[in-house]
Amino acid sequence: MQRKRKILKVTTGEKILYFSAILALGFSLLLKIFCGANISNLKMDIETVHYEITQQEKKIESLTMQINEMTSFDTIKEIVKNMGLAYNNENIINVGD
Repeated sequence: MQRKRKILKVTTGEKILYFSAILALGFSLLLKIFCGANISNLKMDIETVHYEITQQEKKIESLTMQINEMTSFDTIKEIVKNMGLAYNNENIINVGD
């Protein structure tokens, strides 16, 4: 007995469907690679900005410490003394009370 072989015929619609599926898969892989690269670049930019912010915060803290040091009572008293002025307690007004 001979077996009858069925020949599978691929129709034009199926060819278009398979081609579209392969094309969509390829497009999605390219899109994933492209978006992944963009995300990596954005993360690097964020880290750069974060580093710059940290550096600025350190500078601000240092300058604040210098201001506090320069405006301390002892420093002002010394500057006044060096300028030849006299320190007078009666001229000080307490605003907090």
